[in-house]
Amino acid sequence: MQRVKTPLQLLIASALHHHRHHHQGSRSVGIIGAPFSNGQPRDGVQFGPDVIRAEGLVSKLQAQGCVVKDYGNLSFEEVPADEPVGRVKHARAVGGANRKLSEAVRAAKRDGHTAVVLGGDHSLAIGSVHGHAEVVGELSLVWVDAHADINTPLSTPTGNMHGQPVSLLLHELRAKIPLLPNFSWMTSCVSAKHLVYIGLRDLDPEEHYILKLAGVKAFSMTEVDALGVGRVMEEACDFLSERGAERPIHLSYDVDALDPNVTPATGTPVMGGLTYREGVYIAEYLGKTGLLSAVDVVEVNPLRVGTEKELRSTASVAVDILLGCFGRMRAGNHPPDFCVPDA
Repeated sequence: MQRVKTPLQLLIASALHHHRHHHQGSRSVGIIGAPFSNGQPRDGVQFGPDVIRAEGLVSKLQAQGCVVKDYGNLSFEEVPADEPVGRVKHARAVGGANRKLSEAVRAAKRDGHTAVVLGGDHSLAIGSVHGHAEVVGELSLVWVDAHADINTPLSTPTGNMHGQPVSLLLHELRAKIPLLPNFSWMTSCVSAKHLVYIGLRDLDPEEHYILKLAGVKAFSMTEVDALGVGRVMEEACDFLSERGAERPIHLSYDVDALDPNVTPATGTPVMGGLTYREGVYIAEYLGKTGLLSAVDVVEVNPLRVGTEKELRSTASVAVDILLGCFGRMRAGNHPPDFCVPDA
């Protein structure tokens, strides 16, 4: 008896057919460095973009057939530390940096690239997702993280804005967001029904309530353990494809989604995370859909480790995640026009 294909399987089949005619080498990647750290209290995350590049990101993408434009690092205005707005810390600096990042992502998308944002802390997803949506319209957001980052400025227990970006992005939480300085440019741009979390394992009670209130689809590490990452990705993409099969995907990937044994150089590590294989598989799977349109890789912090080996390990995993997004398969690759030379 012939098995009926799921919406996601049909989507992948279509994408693979497309790639047979428009091979991996036609993938155009625009890299934007965002050396920003004011969304959280730990120094060092601003060095993340250069650390990731130093592991050979550009040359490795080019070697697998991508056309790469590196826009370099954004330069953010120095904003004097201001008084918290309610509980929110550094709102003015975070708002200004994200406005600039939104503009940069818009430019990269209008140049025809899949935008890659190298962070920096995860508050940068505000500008990255906003800029992406300004160009492509409604999109699907896949948030890979140990943390939900969905506290509102009124619910946050810490005031750190790297724990709040999703609340600012969601239409459903717009009424819960007070006016913040330097955020007049910002509008919500993602529907909760187009958001999927993967890897959650450290949520504040307030965040757990908000997830239930907004009806967000979330796969915690409990689901990853129970179902396996393959089933999780099938269900996640089936969920998204049922709500808009051709909707562009924005992947926002915090390296603390992986276990600290895999990515130790990060600011808020939580035990029990994704393995290397699970973390890379997520990227490979989304890359296969043919819909991946922008990627953030954030929270690499070289000052949070004691050895060069730990730092290079974390940066190398960040690079492997991006290579997986753009076609590298662990089963092996070869160019479409490759042939074995005659003797």
